[in-house]
Amino acid sequence: MHKNELEKNASVVAGLESFAAQAVNDFLVDPETCWQPTDFLPDLSSADGLEQLTELRKRTDAIPVEVISSLVGNMITEEALPNYQSFFNLLKGVNEEGDMTSDKGWVQWSRSWTAEENRHGDLLNKYLYLSGRADMKAVEITIHNLITNGFDAKSEQDPYQAMIYTSFQERATKIAHVNTGKLADKAGDDVLSRICKTIAGDEARHEKAYKSFMAKIFEVDPDGALLAFQSMMKKTITMPALLMDNADQDSLFTRFSLITEKMGIYTTMDYANIISHLTERWKIAGLTGLKDYAAQAQEYLCTLADRYRRIAERLGPSPAAVTPAWVRY
Repeated sequence: MHKNELEKNASVVAGLESFAAQAVNDFLVDPETCWQPTDFLPDLSSADGLEQLTELRKRTDAIPVEVISSLVGNMITEEALPNYQSFFNLLKGVNEEGDMTSDKGWVQWSRSWTAEENRHGDLLNKYLYLSGRADMKAVEITIHNLITNGFDAKSEQDPYQAMIYTSFQERATKIAHVNTGKLADKAGDDVLSRICKTIAGDEARHEKAYKSFMAKIFEVDPDGALLAFQSMMKKTITMPALLMDNADQDSLFTRFSLITEKMGIYTTMDYANIISHLTERWKIAGLTGLKDYAAQAQEYLCTLADRYRRIAERLGPSPAAVTPAWVRY
């Protein structure tokens, strides 16, 4: 993108410092009162700790390997938080001083948001370890590789594109956790179902926050916001765990994606519906007084969801045979 456009976007976002600081209070929960992973795990220090562990393993025995594999993929995605916090603080207009202890609004937000997200990977990692259903050494290698390989949302350090990415991605993650929870419940693990739905609740709050950030940007700079939205959609949203290994074909990420599609955990139709949701949330169709390039972006965005729905309908069901990753059979 043009340097002048990036500088303008950075200036707008820097001007929303107080809005970001308020979002910490409005959308996030105090560490002393919010849930923690131990709330859902066996208390191995108690007299019946081993019985609780036995019950957990009984509950997870009947969960299909595809669901376990998808759950592992969701967990690995959550575990790459060092990359996500770095990504956010490298955005123009967010943390120009490079001070990770800053009390400025956007830096406060990045720390508090990722602190909440950190519990998700912790909980799912421990639950899977205790279940005995996952090949944890393979899981650990994948997490190591994902953090080593880094993360590229293809947002070009543009805070507008980044806010669109996070709005989209938080909703996508919420959907994946909700649907995984439904399958866990169907398999008889009501605790794992509650875990997934609780994590999805966090993602829903974070989604609301990022959508509110972007809604404010649309108020201040609708032309620039439309251009950024169009740019991200043309590049497509890259999932955070894309670089979990170095394989070009038959990669772990490809197998993970095919399984989530096959099991209805996260699908191409979900992708289309998220585009539709964001387009409606930011009232794209009703924006007026736009510059020509922004009006063209508006037209593109208002028809995009239907294009993806047609693609999803043409693709049909995913291949029946997908080899799950990270599981013990």
